[in-house]
Amino acid sequence: MFKKTVVEKATAVENLDSLIGENIKIIGRVEGNGNIRVDGMVEGDIDYNGNIVVGETGKIHGDVSAGEISLAGTIRGNISSSSKMTILPTGKLIGNIQVPSFIIHENAIFEGNCKMTSDKVVELDSRDGKNTKEKAK
Repeated sequence: MFKKTVVEKATAVENLDSLIGENIKIIGRVEGNGNIRVDGMVEGDIDYNGNIVVGETGKIHGDVSAGEISLAGTIRGNISSSSKMTILPTGKLIGNIQVPSFIIHENAIFEGNCKMTSDKVVELDSRDGKNTKEKAK
């Protein structure tokens, strides 16, 4: 009755520029700008200046670097996000992640390490009297 429901779908991408459909398999490196949705399979690294949505049927076997990443499918590789990473309930990430903001929903799977890349970590250390210049480098 008082349960808070969070509805977030991997289908919501504004201004979708590229789509890798369910029946598509790409072997090799993917680079580009804009927003991309992956419903098929990518075997290789993705380096994208924009947002990436991996749908429930999407699979990526390689490292991913992008702005905001929303995962409802599977990624086996390391993640570097300059904005936010969200793993939805059907999402599975096997690999390490570097991100300033990380959201993982109930029933999502994450096996790896997470490094928060935010200035807030430096601010917390300065309150403890630690040398922030060393941390900020």
